[in-house]
Amino acid sequence: MAYPARLNPHLEEARAHSKRWARDMGMLEGSGVWEERDLDSHDYALLCSYTHPDCDGPALSLVTEWYVWVFFFDDHFLEVYKRPQDREGGKAYLERLAAFMPMDLAAGFPEPTNPVEAGLADLWARTVPSMSMAWRQRFAESTENLLNESDWELANINAHRIANPVEYIEMRRKVGGAPWSAGLVEYAASAEVPAEIAGSRPLRVLKDTFSDAVHLRNDLFSYQREIEEEGELSNGVLVLETFLGCTTQEAADAVNDLLTSRIQQFENTALTELGPLFAEKGLDPRACADTLAYVKGLQDWQSGGHEWHMRSSRYMNGAGSGAAAGPGAGGGAVGGAGGAPGGAGMSFSMVPVGLGTAAADIAKTIGVGASARARAHSHIPFQRVGPSVLPEFRMPFGLSLSPHLNHSREHTVEWADRMGILRAQPGIPGSDIWDERRLRRIDLPLCAAGIHPDATAEELDLTSDWLTWGTYGDDYYPVVYGNARDMAGARACNDRLARFMPVEGMAMPVPATGLERGLADLWVRTAGPMDLDARRAFRESVVDMIDSWLWELANHVQNRIPDPVDYIEMRRRTFGSDMTMSLSRLSHGRMVPPAIYRSGPMRAMENAAQDYATLLNDVFSYQKEIEFEGETHNGVLVVENFFNCDYPAALAIIDDLMNSRMSQFQHVVAHELPVLYDDFALDADARRALDGYVKELENWLSGILHWHHGCKRYKEAELLEDRAGITRRLPPVPSGLGTSAARIHLPGWERARSLPQMAQ
Repeated sequence: MAYPARLNPHLEEARAHSKRWARDMGMLEGSGVWEERDLDSHDYALLCSYTHPDCDGPALSLVTEWYVWVFFFDDHFLEVYKRPQDREGGKAYLERLAAFMPMDLAAGFPEPTNPVEAGLADLWARTVPSMSMAWRQRFAESTENLLNESDWELANINAHRIANPVEYIEMRRKVGGAPWSAGLVEYAASAEVPAEIAGSRPLRVLKDTFSDAVHLRNDLFSYQREIEEEGELSNGVLVLETFLGCTTQEAADAVNDLLTSRIQQFENTALTELGPLFAEKGLDPRACADTLAYVKGLQDWQSGGHEWHMRSSRYMNGAGSGAAAGPGAGGGAVGGAGGAPGGAGMSFSMVPVGLGTAAADIAKTIGVGASARARAHSHIPFQRVGPSVLPEFRMPFGLSLSPHLNHSREHTVEWADRMGILRAQPGIPGSDIWDERRLRRIDLPLCAAGIHPDATAEELDLTSDWLTWGTYGDDYYPVVYGNARDMAGARACNDRLARFMPVEGMAMPVPATGLERGLADLWVRTAGPMDLDARRAFRESVVDMIDSWLWELANHVQNRIPDPVDYIEMRRRTFGSDMTMSLSRLSHGRMVPPAIYRSGPMRAMENAAQDYATLLNDVFSYQKEIEFEGETHNGVLVVENFFNCDYPAALAIIDDLMNSRMSQFQHVVAHELPVLYDDFALDADARRALDGYVKELENWLSGILHWHHGCKRYKEAELLEDRAGITRRLPPVPSGLGTSAARIHLPGWERARSLPQMAQ
């Protein structure tokens, strides 16, 4: 806990107002879910007074009523649909709730049929008049996610299935509702996030890290209640306990470590990414101040949410015997179950509780995360690690190769030479990173032939060229911009590249480098036949990839090993997987409703496939990246750092995670896609198209594995040979007093050679 909790002075007003409101909406006596004593003991007014300490009385009462509503919904859904496992009834119930959030209030509401509908209609009508249309759309989306993804939880209970860690964190953000809470922070702080940055990486990461920390904390407090009383399977402690094969307490400690890591990621993003974002977008002072007020509101929520968990009888935390909820609290928030969880195998050392004690633990809790923070920034690059160890990769899908492979091999070399990729770029030091020999050894057409075995010769050439361009760019940025710590130059390069992907028309600048020339050529060949929507979506996938290279450079400048969740989510982009998957969708996109691709099951399936492929690449490239390139972006290294374990242990965890992601992919295909098809009432053509897309993803996975085994990019002998070749082409490394600046533009391998001299 990095921030002390504070209490809003309007607590009693919110308590009284929210109780009257809950009774008026029919949530108390007669609801079959709550009695007055339930509302008193949970004390949501205390939660909101801690999480929103600075808003006025009316705003606090309204926010409190939103929380009364959402917790009532959670318990109502549990009683009516989860316990009876009535998915059909639950689905109809959830779909109807969307009608109670119209963008224009003049559209009106349906007639409510239960307290949840009545409460949502009342709250929506009282909240949205003071908020922009952009906020309404964001908040409605997060509310629908919170409601609709309860269906995912119900499906997992029906399948008696415990999610894997990556899947769990992704889905918990939606189910747990913290993104929804972030929207209410904007309302309570009177500080809307400016629309022009709401979708940016820094704001997305701030919301995601906020959400993950809120949910992981809740999982620690609610473990016994959810597992022993409710039969719940969606709890982070249970997920890690199952995945790691460890005791409950060890899993709880790991969840707490992950919670700490997410808060540190929040801090890192706020301190290092917001300033450049403000400058890039040219935000005025008011917009910057609103964003920072929002960030402060998220911090208040973290500390206040913890204080409330320590006091609320909703959780079996032992706080009931000594907690004080503030003046006039009565017996509500202090009369909980009592006693620390015993049967679950967890124990808690109680901290001081009561008004004003939050700051007592700040120094201690900051110290808890200090070693992890130090490890993340103290990695020593270019350490000798030896050849990468390869586990027995699980690949249930067969391999097919395109008959046009050999033709594409020759075409790609000719294309890369014509684009200027195989020579130094004029005026750019260190840019001679590829030659024909190296390109042939990487053998990217072999990858294309596996992921698109049914492609025509022209289609295979296009896929091979995209893979070549993306891999070249991924190699180019660390050498040209990373070694020089030239973030401004990298951003300028990205801005230029974006201009070579026009959505309307094909006018573009004159390309100045091989990277620009290659993209210009690929864009004309790929985007020309697309409609505007497809062109826009494909452009976004390429922009996401090149922007992710800036994220890697920023971490490189900080010598920072990424947080594990941030790493996995950004790795999908740095790998370019969404770009290549987008190419697969183009042939059948018109037959499939766009909402299908945005649905939870489809995203879960694609993310599972991407994670398997990216972690597979990390396993193969471990020696190349750690020993030869001084990288900090490798999944095995991230696990080593997070768990403070050695290479074999980290590799075993990555292997388990890969197998879990493969199982997740197969689970979605077998159990969730058929339900999705029925839910959308897809016709036979659309079902065949999506079944074909699943087959393309299976080819994508098997083709990528085959390429890793078949190419020479990751083998130690070739890595040593490449290092020797680069060393021969470079002048001697200067040494002695005053020569350190001469090494700024040296490639990674040559910097490795000069490290002993630098140390002297």
